[in-house]
Amino acid sequence: MSTTARRPSLPSALYLALALLGVGTLAHHPARAQEGNPTVGVMQPFLGDPDVERFIDEMVAKHGFDAATLHRDFALTAPNKAVLKAIAPPTRVEQRSWVRYRERFVNVRRVSSGLAFMAEHARELVEAQAQYGVPKEIIAAIIGVETEYGQNPGRFKVFEALATLAFRYPPRAPFFRSELEQFLLLARENGMDDLAVKGSYAGAIGIPQFMPSSQRRYAVDFDGNGQIDLRGSSRDAIGSVAAFLAAHGWQRDEGIAIPVQIADAQAQALVDEGIRPQRTLAELTERGVILPSPQTNSGTVWDRKAALVDLVSPEAPTQYWLGFDNFFVITRYNRSSFYAMSVFQLAEALREAKVDGVPVTARVVSDGRSTGTRTVPAAAKATGWHQPASKSDSRGKRHAAG
Repeated sequence: MSTTARRPSLPSALYLALALLGVGTLAHHPARAQEGNPTVGVMQPFLGDPDVERFIDEMVAKHGFDAATLHRDFALTAPNKAVLKAIAPPTRVEQRSWVRYRERFVNVRRVSSGLAFMAEHARELVEAQAQYGVPKEIIAAIIGVETEYGQNPGRFKVFEALATLAFRYPPRAPFFRSELEQFLLLARENGMDDLAVKGSYAGAIGIPQFMPSSQRRYAVDFDGNGQIDLRGSSRDAIGSVAAFLAAHGWQRDEGIAIPVQIADAQAQALVDEGIRPQRTLAELTERGVILPSPQTNSGTVWDRKAALVDLVSPEAPTQYWLGFDNFFVITRYNRSSFYAMSVFQLAEALREAKVDGVPVTARVVSDGRSTGTRTVPAAAKATGWHQPASKSDSRGKRHAAG
């Protein structure tokens, strides 16, 4: 592990030249910069910003970083408007829709690609399942939802994205300032050029999209080469996803969620209790939850705890599910019931090699990508109900609230 700076320190003459050319000029007068135009202050350069200077001083005092190198990093970096646009709340509030959300992740393309991913990495998925107790389909599904099995790890420079959010996005500035600190430590520990690493607009990195703090805390060297590489090693990514879930309480061989029925009028109070399992199955049935028939036999563990989850769609009736402890664990990866359910249902589709009951196979083309083929039952062809898979892009804005 490298404990020194990755690039030469910024020469004092160059630092002075950047300042004289106007880099950071407005930062010395943030109030003046924003007069008459509040967006000017948001996009002012980092160099010379008092908050940035304090951050640099803290990194030097706490972790022994080289101040000149950090000044160079910020001098070569500007706030990114696209990052702020991506994280900003939508200007038009739309009612959430589980139907639309699900279509982006549980579809022929993602299942087909997932089957190919699981075939290619069968050994490490089995090993991760054995070591951590997390089903291989759940591991693959999280990677599938996050980056479509490593195909879309992100195009934003992580240092730039985190700096933008740390110093130009007040609603969550403390969180992203901490992640920027963790990222710089991560880059130093692994000998990475911190200005070259790319990821999501929120600073998530690699095939499984770990935030820097999560990578430093939970990621594992699953390929045993002495280095944790979530950007280039699918094996490390697989092991790290499993390790993360295990660390957050995954229960081996336990269920995740089951569909139930309940009257809308009775449901809201239970939904409002939150996504963490609190009530036993016996308590839930007393409050109007109707379990599927296989759950009502003598083998039902009535003292098992669950939470009621509502999957709302304006264009369809609300679906209700009971989420058990493992469902809650998935929400530690992304705190959204929609996200957790999409992971669960994609995992089930991978296990069955089907999308909504229709078989799917994987076909790997010459460049390594997978294209989906849907095996249509003869009865479906005869009745004419089959519709071809949509060609529209199923990717959407990740981490949507649910």
